[in-house]
Amino acid sequence: MDYINDIIMRIKNANQTKKATVTFPYSSIALAIAETLSKNGYIGDVSRKGKRSRSIETALIYEKELPRISGVKRLSKQSKRMYVGANEIKSVMNGYGKVIVSTPQGVLTGEEARKAKVGGELLFEIW
Repeated sequence: MDYINDIIMRIKNANQTKKATVTFPYSSIALAIAETLSKNGYIGDVSRKGKRSRSIETALIYEKELPRISGVKRLSKQSKRMYVGANEIKSVMNGYGKVIVSTPQGVLTGEEARKAKVGGELLFEIW
């Protein structure tokens, strides 16, 4: 099971159906990705729900009835992992989008990873 792809698809599908919130199963990587997306303005507030069957609930952002997220592309897959150094991280759509990178310092955007001079696994692009 690819948890990262599951998160991306749930957010993307909820945006297309204009849902106010989306819920996905809790994991530390899922929480880190959700907090990174929230910090960069792609999704709203992130909250943990439940004690036994934990989940993460996040609000979605719409601008003039259009979703804030217009596209997502998964880069690193289970069959082919993509690792890059800090100098190899490229911009997405001429700076309009962001690339999310899993680094030793946590889940960061491409810009943050370049500033911190750390590389890692490219997870996905979002715009």
